[in-house]
Amino acid sequence: MTLVSKELAYPVVASVCAMIGAATDIKNRKIPNILTGPAFLLGLVLHLSLDGWHGLWTAFVAGLICGTIFLVFYLAGGMGAGDVKLITAVGCIVGLPNISYLLVMTVLTGGAMAVVLAVMRGRLKETLSNVGALASHHVQQGLTPHPEHNVRNSSTLRLPYGLAIAAGCTITIYLQGMPR
Repeated sequence: MTLVSKELAYPVVASVCAMIGAATDIKNRKIPNILTGPAFLLGLVLHLSLDGWHGLWTAFVAGLICGTIFLVFYLAGGMGAGDVKLITAVGCIVGLPNISYLLVMTVLTGGAMAVVLAVMRGRLKETLSNVGALASHHVQQGLTPHPEHNVRNSSTLRLPYGLAIAAGCTITIYLQGMPR
């Protein structure tokens, strides 16, 4: 009898990776390639060793889906490249069956964290107004970053999104442990 099922092992390993990414994101405002590259490869090797070639393929697809979704936000100026690489690596590790949990929980926790940050900084009204300006900009200009409201502008509120990714992974572990 195994102590931990592989279905639970994937999100646990992904969470460890995401927590390291969150810690470096909080401390340095960067998620290093030295973490994300090997983590992506770890996901591929882990799935290959536990699930064979099919596991390798589905892990790659999971990373590609997660990375592509977050790439859209990067192109729009809403997050950094490190966030995209971290979600790609973490998606690869959690695997295809878990990415829906991972993505939904990451987005929900990221949104909640953003609201809390805006309230704590006394900028909720301004932030909500900026969301409207961003929506209007992207309708008119597509995925181009807004000239003022983007991740590169140091005066905007910026959330270390690695933290939201780590929270999404942690919630995914919880959901995996729940009886179905």
